Amino acid sequence: MDGETRQPARTRSRSVLARGLSLLDAFTSGEPELTLAEIAARTGLPKPTAHRLLGDLVEWGAIERSGPGHYRLATKLFRLGQLVPVHRVLREAALPHLERLHEVSRENVHLAVADSVYTLFVEKVTGRDAMPLRSRVGSRLLSHCTATGKVFLAWGGRDRFHRLVTAGLPRLTPRTIVLPGLLHQDLTRTVERGVGISYEEAEAGVAAVAAPVHGRSGRVVAALSVTGRAQTLDLDRFGQAVRVAATAMSTALGDGV
Repeated sequence: MDGETRQPARTRSRSVLARGLSLLDAFTSGEPELTLAEIAARTGLPKPTAHRLLGDLVEWGAIERSGPGHYRLATKLFRLGQLVPVHRVLREAALPHLERLHEVSRENVHLAVADSVYTLFVEKVTGRDAMPLRSRVGSRLLSHCTATGKVFLAWGGRDRFHRLVTAGLPRLTPRTIVLPGLLHQDLTRTVERGVGISYEEAEAGVAAVAAPVHGRSGRVVAALSVTGRAQTLDLDRFGQAVRVAATAMSTALGDGV
């Protein structure tokens, strides 16, 4: 359920800062180590420019050399990520509910937030009895193929839906919804039943059900999900469980987020 769907690099003129930041965006959870050539290809930058900017980022501490001609993200980015106040508050509020969901389901349980047209996983609770997944904290997927992503789309208004459609709806499995009209119908059903469902749409053999967490003024600030084997995951039962947990978390947050 994880991996990361990549969007093509923009070709318009960018500032030095924007080009430097694009180097960071070249890395994914599935490919945490890249060569100079790979980074240049993914960012659309000439190799000399990419090499110079990489040197600046290495000096600053955002990237480190993992071998001759190889680079990976450095721990300074992780430290900075822990300082994001909203994510920290959400993770602290979610942890007891995630743990209870795991006790009930014995499956993988996630906390996710919206990240532009993506769903970003910011916490995960799992165990030895849960189905092995590639998902990890910090990984993200386009929203159309995940249960948490459908939550953000269903309650996120027309703008988020249109931005996603413009970005593209790539097919990850034979069950991935790639037609905007069908996706819109699925999101309508998501609101009606109160949960987002993904059945082998992001990864073959994997299903998930997610519910929205509401913050200030009723807006959706996060989503809780249970993910497991498509053939055995009880979507009705765990759908009710994630709704209860998400409601309890919303109450605990109050007007704090």
